[in-house]
Amino acid sequence: MIAMDMKQLLNSMENTIKLQGRARAEKRARRAEQEQEEFKEKLMRIAASQVELDGMAAKKKGTDAAVQRDQLIGLMGGF
Repeated sequence: MIAMDMKQLLNSMENTIKLQGRARAEKRARRAEQEQEEFKEKLMRIAASQVELDGMAAKKKGTDAAVQRDQLIGLMGGF
């Protein structure tokens, strides 16, 4: 009788330990998934910033080219 109770107690403890391990593994998996999503969001923000910077650089180059063109035309008009 006591041996049977001990066996049930051990089985119960074993099941509890297994469930706790599974719960920890699921929690780690959820955390890893969340971190992956946050990383993707950061990459998207960086990419958007890069596109914005590239656009600003292109606009600046276009403005510089227009100024140089206007200066050249001004110089050539003097001849």
